[in-house]
Amino acid sequence: MRALVLTDFHQLDLVETARPEPGPGEVLLRICATGICGSDFHGFTGDNGRRGPGQIMGHESSGTIAAVGAGVDAAALPVGAPATFNPVVVPEELVDQYRDREQHAPGKQVIGVAQEVQSSFADYLVVPARNVLLLDPAMPLHLGALIEPLAVAVHAVGLGGPRPGETALVVGGGPIGQSVVLALQRAGVEDIAVSERDPRRRELVAALGVTALDPSAAPLAEQVGEALGAAADLTIDAVGLSATMTDALAATALGGRVVLVGMGSPRLKLPAFAISTEERSVIGSFTYSARDFAAATAWIGEHVEQVTPLVSSVIGPEQAQESFTALAAGQGPAGKILVRFDEHGPSDLQEQPA
Repeated sequence: MRALVLTDFHQLDLVETARPEPGPGEVLLRICATGICGSDFHGFTGDNGRRGPGQIMGHESSGTIAAVGAGVDAAALPVGAPATFNPVVVPEELVDQYRDREQHAPGKQVIGVAQEVQSSFADYLVVPARNVLLLDPAMPLHLGALIEPLAVAVHAVGLGGPRPGETALVVGGGPIGQSVVLALQRAGVEDIAVSERDPRRRELVAALGVTALDPSAAPLAEQVGEALGAAADLTIDAVGLSATMTDALAATALGGRVVLVGMGSPRLKLPAFAISTEERSVIGSFTYSARDFAAATAWIGEHVEQVTPLVSSVIGPEQAQESFTALAAGQGPAGKILVRFDEHGPSDLQEQPA
């Protein structure tokens, strides 16, 4: 099979390698498409320290079931069925104990992060059967690669706990911020503003039915007050830099909530009084529970038209090096790039301009 190997930082090579086989309790997936996550191209550059040379990355994927191992219910997970996988793998003995909070389980592995695990920038991938979810067969298969970032957003919005009539601000209009917009809409939030410097991304999020703001045009707190009528009740920072968190706190109402889901920097400098004396809550968010992932899977199947604009480009694995290099240089498209491995997919999977 073909696989994209991070042979060195800034270098992805498409190589031939042995196809994995499913063991007991495992499923072999034939990958259709895998999205390029921000953590992937930061791993490509070596910036995040969570990827390393020799690794096959990738965790935002869709495909079909190619084979099942011993003990797997072939009626529940039939060969040929469209499917995706939850990358957060909890040790089997801890599944019950950490149900609905799988991201907290000690010893968990995240497919695409764990360097010793072959991930989904490849033709085939083996995953535990308990992590496989079937997709709506009426949905274009490549859109299943959007489920993982939407699950991240569903979890972050759930932690923020939007109440009826509340307003929301999203800081960052990249792929995670775009998914957060959809998750907020799914939760019933109607008045949403998004802060984003890139005009192409502002255009994309505006098309999702929200107000797009340019934080370089004027102080963000002032713009949010004008757009939403007052400071936001709930803000989600999908960037994760000191500057964006400072903006997020300033643009959030006293007593409001700020959810940090962006991972732009491992350390942040924050205005302490904006948290303490003005009683704003700062909530951390990482990955998702299995329930969040299942909710995202079900929602995408019912809202294909809403998620389709999030895909800006579909490329072949031969073009991955070029796309990763462009993303690392800040020159990527407004939305998600999908790397397509299924050469015999539907006709709607034509390459689009970046």
